[in-house]
Amino acid sequence: MFILMDKTKAAQDILQKALPLVPFEGWSQQTLAMAAEQAGYKKTDVIRVFPGGAINAVEFFIAQADTEMLEALQTYHLENMKIRERIATAIRVRLEALAPHREAVRRALVLEAMPFYCHRALKSLYTTVDAIWVAAGDSSTDFNFYTKRLLLAGVYSSTLLYWLDDKSPRFEGTWAFLDRRIADVMTIEKAKQRVKRWLG
Repeated sequence: MFILMDKTKAAQDILQKALPLVPFEGWSQQTLAMAAEQAGYKKTDVIRVFPGGAINAVEFFIAQADTEMLEALQTYHLENMKIRERIATAIRVRLEALAPHREAVRRALVLEAMPFYCHRALKSLYTTVDAIWVAAGDSSTDFNFYTKRLLLAGVYSSTLLYWLDDKSPRFEGTWAFLDRRIADVMTIEKAKQRVKRWLG
């Protein structure tokens, strides 16, 4: 008898079993097949859940991290924070949640860096920074909408790379680096406003 599969649940189950394997086996079809069996599914179910293979699993992993970040941020009073504090909090919440899977994140970046996946990596990055801005209360619809996301993409990407190799206690080095990067962006924004006033 054919049983209809809940693909979202199956993806979550397989991902949960895959994450401990990825640091040793990498993001691959074989890793996903092993994870599927450990989660109580058939190897062939992987094709139904992640038809694009490992890159689909990585994209699901990133999307799950975005969702978990947004859910966690609901417990913070972001409305009482300055915008730079909201952004820093969102990035910190996201990275702290990923800390147990830091090597899986590193392996995901390696896979996304392959030339034929670069466009998909950029799409995932855009989705993440957009989620952060939405959580921070951004409601811009003009050109600022895109510039804000472009600037944050640089902040988040550089912070992520720093975090991957950070050996400081409780990632203190990463949070200090993040604060400096945000300060740099704020300086750029202030300079832009001055130029607008001069041109005006």
